[in-house]
Amino acid sequence: MRPVFRSIKIWWVIARFRLDTFFFHPHMPWPLRLVLWFLPWRYLIPAQQPRAVRLRLALEALGPVFIKFGQMLSTRRDLLPDDLAVELAKLQDRVPPFSGRQAQRIIEQSLGQSVDQLFASFDPEPMASASIAQVHSATLRQGRSVIVKVIRPGIDRVIRQDISLLYTLAWLVCHLWSEGRRLRPIEVVEEYEQTIFDELDLRKEAANGSQLRRNFDASPMLYVPEIFWDYTRRDVLVMERIYGIPVADMEQLRAQDTNLEKLAERGVEIFFTQVFRDSFFHADMHPGNIFVSRDNPEDPQYIAIDFGIIGSLSAEDQSYLARNILAFFQRDYRQVAQLHIDSGWVPPDTNVHAFETAIRSVCEPIFEKPLKEISFGLVLLGLFQTARRFNMEVQPQLVLLQKTLLNIEGLGRQLYPDLDLWKTAKPFLENWMKERMGPKMAYQNLRQQWPDMLEKLPQLPPLIFDVLQQTRRHNQNENERQLRQLQAVANASRQRRRKLLLAAILMGLAYVSIDPSVQSALESMPWYGVLALVLGLYAAWRA
Repeated sequence: MRPVFRSIKIWWVIARFRLDTFFFHPHMPWPLRLVLWFLPWRYLIPAQQPRAVRLRLALEALGPVFIKFGQMLSTRRDLLPDDLAVELAKLQDRVPPFSGRQAQRIIEQSLGQSVDQLFASFDPEPMASASIAQVHSATLRQGRSVIVKVIRPGIDRVIRQDISLLYTLAWLVCHLWSEGRRLRPIEVVEEYEQTIFDELDLRKEAANGSQLRRNFDASPMLYVPEIFWDYTRRDVLVMERIYGIPVADMEQLRAQDTNLEKLAERGVEIFFTQVFRDSFFHADMHPGNIFVSRDNPEDPQYIAIDFGIIGSLSAEDQSYLARNILAFFQRDYRQVAQLHIDSGWVPPDTNVHAFETAIRSVCEPIFEKPLKEISFGLVLLGLFQTARRFNMEVQPQLVLLQKTLLNIEGLGRQLYPDLDLWKTAKPFLENWMKERMGPKMAYQNLRQQWPDMLEKLPQLPPLIFDVLQQTRRHNQNENERQLRQLQAVANASRQRRRKLLLAAILMGLAYVSIDPSVQSALESMPWYGVLALVLGLYAAWRA
């Protein structure tokens, strides 16, 4: 009965916040329009607030899964109208914690020992509670301070129920709303389903954290807490506890004389290092997941937590993206348009000139501002929105990257309003492009591929022989086919000439039989002349 009650609650929320107004448009089939007109709540509950506000409130009322879905949806600015994207970005986790006793039971079931055996101390009161998990503080037997992250009990079942209902809502949006098909809601739900089920397995988050820690090992820019794998399972994650200043706490940062300019520039450098050097970037870098170390305020270091969402780019996407950004700041709009086509982000038959003109009309006004006031995130957003008009397909990896860049840029400008993001990004991108195209990278690629080449070397002679044999057979077949075609043409031409000659003879005979003067001339012609005429006609026929 639980799914039935859940469905009833969802329909009640739809009615209460008048979400039916999203489906009204002139091209809706009249039977569906008639059904919507006769919904009883249309005449009992007025839709007084803007549609974006009503959608946000409805998601909050539906609970954690829908809240998280709304948060993810708010990052799809390439798909959503601006009013919806801005309002959904306001969603925050408002989930009450579950009891510490339940958390202890989950820990003991996952790790096979009692909490007292596992930890020297464990605080049953949660430090924080989110839609998927909550966090407790503890101390290991070895004396290390840690945090224990525990998946919310029963959340798997609730998520599966809600995901199935989200698919139903996505189908309705797709078929009943004029903007539905362009927004591709079913694909959005599919992406959300994969993301949220990945977050339910804390071993994946731990693996992401370990990889990120290796990438920035001994780095002065970023510190990643240690993962304790002996205490980590699917439902439990134990990680080193960090003591830093929340990055949004400007009072504390100023109180310890933090070098805010350097801190802002390092945030940008960390982002580009993750994207272009490692192709492995923290894709959930909102202020709640970022801290600043207290150790050295003049040489500040970031601390990152919560690695449930990680993005990556292929080598091709890395190259196209870097060249796009460089071409944009050089105002080479033809190059930007061509790169979008070459990368497959827009269809290959796109009119390059029209695409270039559209990009120029969006980007030129931006350059009227001082360079430090240009928003990198909004540049990418403008490019994606322009490309969408030319049937650009949704690129999930670029959406994650855009969301992360918006977070980093907003954070950097909050820390240091005069941040010139391009001043930091341009040298990094130029050096990366030089290294990528230089002899050092070519040598590294050859060094990596050399074992495979040696392994496949003995197979080359028979492969070459097979290719040559196939080429020879192909050439023979091609020559025979061409010869047959030439013979067919010659035969057709010969038959055509014969038909023309026969027609001429028949017309000549008809003329002889009609004209008396020709008949009298033939009667006076000697017999050998007639024979010569016949032989000549025969020779012409044979020709």
